[in-house]
Amino acid sequence: MVEITEFSLDLAGINCVFLDLDGTIYHGRDLIPGAVDFLTRLEQKGIRRFFLSNNSSLSVEQYVEKLQGFGIPATGDEILLSTHDLIAWLAAKGITQSYLVGTEGMRSMLESAGLSTRSDTPQYVILGYDTEITYDKIEMASVHLHAGVPLVASHPDVVCPDPRGGLPDTGAFLALFKAATGVVPEHICGKPNPGMILHKIEELGLDPSQCVMFGDRLYTDIEMANRAGVKAVLVLSGEAGRDDLVDCPQKPDLVIGSVAEILPAPHGV
Repeated sequence: MVEITEFSLDLAGINCVFLDLDGTIYHGRDLIPGAVDFLTRLEQKGIRRFFLSNNSSLSVEQYVEKLQGFGIPATGDEILLSTHDLIAWLAAKGITQSYLVGTEGMRSMLESAGLSTRSDTPQYVILGYDTEITYDKIEMASVHLHAGVPLVASHPDVVCPDPRGGLPDTGAFLALFKAATGVVPEHICGKPNPGMILHKIEELGLDPSQCVMFGDRLYTDIEMANRAGVKAVLVLSGEAGRDDLVDCPQKPDLVIGSVAEILPAPHGV
């Protein structure tokens, strides 16, 4: 059911949508029912779409492959990751040397951007969602942190959604490093930082009011939308439930069961 009717289910006046992935388009290895039809309806109405994820364990190419495996004809320029936000933040500071605790997919993106990720004299320890983590990585990162090297993280998520239950994500690893070294990150990239979408909105020459963010997490997806000034749609197909809306500081403009409810076909069709 619709909670707030500030804008309609047919997305009148909307030129671009930003879509969280896990919990919004798919859940783990399963496509959310109606998601592909929703994306088709967006295309038919000429509404641009971009896929967002804080999950830095995969590269752009791996996300494209995953979406195409679901029958979604995604392209690399439609994927916006916390890793992109991280690269932009490091570039603005002129950083070239780092020690990465992250997957090989994340490493490939960072090194393609000109960052050394195995430096013996890193300017930053970088923490991503490392589904390939080893004790050797934890050990070396801890040595650098004890030596005074600052820490930056790709995103704040404590758990990664999974149909079997939440899996330890970057925020959980941050707690590990704080317990072992006392170090907290100098900066955390990704959602809810509004820059995740504002640079794309500006590039497209749009006003934030012409855009919508769809997501299942209040404290990342919806908070980012609120901070960026775009309309926010909370879907209940992932993490958040209606009880989470009580006394919640994040304010969605619309609450729906899933993206399947958006742009419904006319009656009788």
